[in-house]
Amino acid sequence: MSSRATADAGNVVGNVYDKYGTANPIARRLMRGFLDAVTELYRVTEPTSVLEVGCGEGELALHLWQAGPRPDRFEICDVELDRLRPDLPAAIVAREASIYALPWPADAFDLVICCEVLEHLQRPAEGLAELARVARRHVLLSTPWEPVWRVLNVARGRYLGELGNTPGHVQHFGRRGLARLARTQLRLVAQRTPLPWTVLLGTPREWHG
Repeated sequence: MSSRATADAGNVVGNVYDKYGTANPIARRLMRGFLDAVTELYRVTEPTSVLEVGCGEGELALHLWQAGPRPDRFEICDVELDRLRPDLPAAIVAREASIYALPWPADAFDLVICCEVLEHLQRPAEGLAELARVARRHVLLSTPWEPVWRVLNVARGRYLGELGNTPGHVQHFGRRGLARLARTQLRLVAQRTPLPWTVLLGTPREWHG
């Protein structure tokens, strides 16, 4: 996601590299693996209501809407919506909101999606707790797989001065690290590992009704 509008404590957050629009064939192949993994787990949940937190430009929401199945209710949010693509279907409702204070009641959505966001947060545990609070059945998470993510950035000559760290990444999750964080709020039911990401599906540990 390029230039994600998810800000935390005044930091500019997001990738300056357009992963969805890249013409690089290797990058396109990697993105296809990521989208296939997320789409598979999305379909497994069979949601009738969906919230994506940290939607950026809305690329992932549009992909899932087109891939189907289409839920009765599909909402997306980010702290700013100025980069949201203007051609999203009217059925996808966008709203400005912080991951730390989501403006929905507990158990509001069958599925809550949060991809490529936790690595940008100073307080990822707090953000995860909010995701679990508003999720009735499932939470779908993804982060870059470190340190492989940085190694691949260096290999393609990107962010060399930062040793391959993408601008805005303040957390660096290995497979075990992300699972360990996720288990504080979720019971993990599935994991996918498309290079270079970790994608997890879990159910909230607590019912908030």
